[in-house]
Amino acid sequence: MKEVCRALGNAAADDSKLLLLSSVGTVFCSGLEPSYLIGRLSTDRRKESSRIADAVREFVLAFIHFKKPIVAAINGPALGLGASILPLCDVVWASERAWFQAPCAALHLTPSGCSSYTFPQILGVALANEMLFCGRKLTAQEACSRGLVSQVFWPTTFNQEVMLRVKEMASCNAVVLEESKCLVRSILMSVLEEVNENECQMLKQLWCSTKGLEALFSYLQNKAYEK
Repeated sequence: MKEVCRALGNAAADDSKLLLLSSVGTVFCSGLEPSYLIGRLSTDRRKESSRIADAVREFVLAFIHFKKPIVAAINGPALGLGASILPLCDVVWASERAWFQAPCAALHLTPSGCSSYTFPQILGVALANEMLFCGRKLTAQEACSRGLVSQVFWPTTFNQEVMLRVKEMASCNAVVLEESKCLVRSILMSVLEEVNENECQMLKQLWCSTKGLEALFSYLQNKAYEK
């Protein structure tokens, strides 16, 4: 998360017109790793729960406050926080082989990335609840039909299609792009900030509790048994 925040900070300060967010390999983002959380929380639960929740808060705020357009190119699976932040991006293009999942309840986590607000707004309450509570997986085409993704491209030509459109966007006036984003996003700024704060407070409470840590242990044990 620190690396992404640093990249956003650098992009905000340079003369670029937009930010392209993608990944190397076949996975866009696998989300917060439960084993990492347990390792950190087992040392000093109160301190580490605050530290990790604060890191998530700052990570999400970096997207909320970024003034230039953010283009997300999803070349593979986007899980957890990797799926949750997509509504905070301005354009989302996906490969046909991409899929989207935010299995918060299954991972014994509460929603993050403002998904408790943005998912119902975009996907509708029923589908958002199915994703957040039941771990419903959306294919790229399903995500596109519901508005989480704007276009889906064939995997073999995905990078070319993305770069073609990025170049078209980059040919526009920088001020026009930034001010257009401001008009679209500014009314939501305070709402997203509040949602992010509430979500991170809930995560901190969960991670700080004995039941929350036990739930994470239980999840990892169940995954081990499945193997």
